[in-house]
Amino acid sequence: MSAGKVITGLVAGIAAGAVLGILFAPDKGTETRKKISKKGADLKDSFKAKFSSMVDDVVDEYENMKDKASGLLDQGSNKAKDLLEQGKDKVAGLADTGKEKVDSWKSDTKHALS
Repeated sequence: MSAGKVITGLVAGIAAGAVLGILFAPDKGTETRKKISKKGADLKDSFKAKFSSMVDDVVDEYENMKDKASGLLDQGSNKAKDLLEQGKDKVAGLADTGKEKVDSWKSDTKHALS
């Protein structure tokens, strides 16, 4: 069962018990109506407080998830930048090696032709 169903069942049970208890009490009709009205207001206030608390919890969890997602995005961005730099360094190294080989080949060819 979900937490929402449990809370709803609990609130409904409390309300039903309160109403039945008041209805079977040996008070005058006006007193009974006042008690029912007061219990209803108390129940409404209790429900509002619980709902507000639940909303606050959801908002807090949303903020936590948003912060985690932002951190993961930053980590991914930094990793991509690192890989790009490594790739640039590798290409520069290969270009230097190729240039050295071409220069060496030119030098060897000049000596061979002389």
